[in-house]
Amino acid sequence: MPTNEQRRATAKRKLERQLERRDQQAKRRRLMAIIGGILVIAAAVALVATFVLTDKDKSGSTVSSAGSAAPSASGGPTSAPPANGQLPPFTASADLGANCQYPASPEPASKQVAPPNSGKVPTDPATVSISMTTNQGNIGLILDNAKAPCTVNSFASLAQKGFFTDTPCHRLTTSPSLSVLQCGDPTGSGSGGPGYQFANEYPTDQYPKGDPGLQQPVTYPRGTLAMANAGPDTNGSQFFLVYKDSQLPPNYTAFGTIDATGLATLDKIAAGGVAGGGRDGKPTTDVQIKSVLLD
Repeated sequence: MPTNEQRRATAKRKLERQLERRDQQAKRRRLMAIIGGILVIAAAVALVATFVLTDKDKSGSTVSSAGSAAPSASGGPTSAPPANGQLPPFTASADLGANCQYPASPEPASKQVAPPNSGKVPTDPATVSISMTTNQGNIGLILDNAKAPCTVNSFASLAQKGFFTDTPCHRLTTSPSLSVLQCGDPTGSGSGGPGYQFANEYPTDQYPKGDPGLQQPVTYPRGTLAMANAGPDTNGSQFFLVYKDSQLPPNYTAFGTIDATGLATLDKIAAGGVAGGGRDGKPTTDVQIKSVLLD
């Protein structure tokens, strides 16, 4: 028969095993709770923005530029536009186009080009017509100089200097909430740019700085021309063409519209889908910009 000491040792080992099992079960419960929380957060993020239109696909850096077309403390809005899911109505700030700045970006230029002239940029004429010729057809653009003069100044400068000539449109998205063709990177990698950056304009400048509405998606309607970026005030050369109504936070400068001929060209490209399947990637139909000319 076991002695009292042996029985006590056996009971002690049994208790230790029970405590170990309880500790392991508690750890598993905590781990499952953490995983569940991560999945909930990921789902919420996916609902807010299915996709980020970035011109730094292979570089996570985000650097804000000094000086911009963004509203000053005196000229900016004091209340947010109504949260109706649409792009906000435009109200010009007192300093719109008064001090357009194009500081060097952290990444070097993918194609050497001088930055545009900085300083005051006129908002007249209100629109500037552009003819963008591609191997898939012509895409006519009407740049909105009255709403985004610093952006239009940069885009027109790059066009005049041949920056977009013989460059690819490297990215097509075909999801229900985001339908765009992205262009403007000479490398076709998604990380190229002109070597400078500049600030967001409309619709970002219609919100007070830090307003939570900047995180809520709005509709960029079919026919919108907008800038891609890698965070606030990191615009460069990459832009996207919206061929179906798309949902994005109002952090992408909408600086023009696409004409009927251009939309027909985009529809044809989109019909080919994404190379290899899926809803985001290189378009199956090769798209090369041949020229971008001011009319």
